[in-house]
Amino acid sequence: MAERKSISGMTDEEAQEFHAYYMQGMVGFTAVAVIAHILVWAWRPWIT
Repeated sequence: MAERKSISGMTDEEAQEFHAYYMQGMVGFTAVAVIAHILVWAWRPWIT
């Protein structure tokens, strides 16, 4: 019996693995963006 696939063509296990990597990437990107904003604000504060 073939595994059921979703509309994306991924199995449930593949979708969960993709989601885990996606979330790691999003958290990493957000952390870098926050650090960059803090550094820029320390250099030239836009709210005095």
